[in-house]
Amino acid sequence: MQSTAEELLAAVEAAAGRFRKLDEPVTARRPAPGKWSAKDVLGHLIDSATNNHQRFVRAQLGGPLVFPGYEQDAWVVCQDFGSRPWLELVELWRQYNRHLAHLMRRLPAERRENECRIGDNAPVTLAWLMTDYVRHLQHHLGQIDGLTGP
Repeated sequence: MQSTAEELLAAVEAAAGRFRKLDEPVTARRPAPGKWSAKDVLGHLIDSATNNHQRFVRAQLGGPLVFPGYEQDAWVVCQDFGSRPWLELVELWRQYNRHLAHLMRRLPAERRENECRIGDNAPVTLAWLMTDYVRHLQHHLGQIDGLTGP
C-alpha cells in the first residue's frame, strides 16, 4: 500500500497548495440552488476521511465486516460546512489525510485481503477500499477545481 499512500499524499499536498490561494466567496459559491459549493465538497471529503478511517482500522482487527452506508447529503447539511472558514477546512482535511496515508503505509500484507462490505454493496478487500478511497478523493478534487476555477 506504499504507492497508494504516496499517491494520496501527493494529491493532498498539491490540492492543499492550490486551495490555500482561494478566497471565501469563491469557496462558498454554489453553482445552482441545491448544489454543493467547494466548501461542501471539501466537507464531504472530510466525512469520507472520517468514515474510511474507521473502516481502515476496524477491517484490520477482524473480519469480514459490514459497515453502514453513508448519507452524504444529510451529513453535509448537518455539519453546515459553508459556515466554516475555508482555510480551517483545508487544514483539517489535509491533516486527516496525512494520517490516513500513515495508516496505509503500516497495513500488514496479511491484512490487505480482509473482507469489507459497506451497506448493501458487494464485499471488497481492505486494499481495494484504500485504493478506491484515493480514486474517490481525486474525483472530488477535480470537482473543487471546477467550482473554483476561472
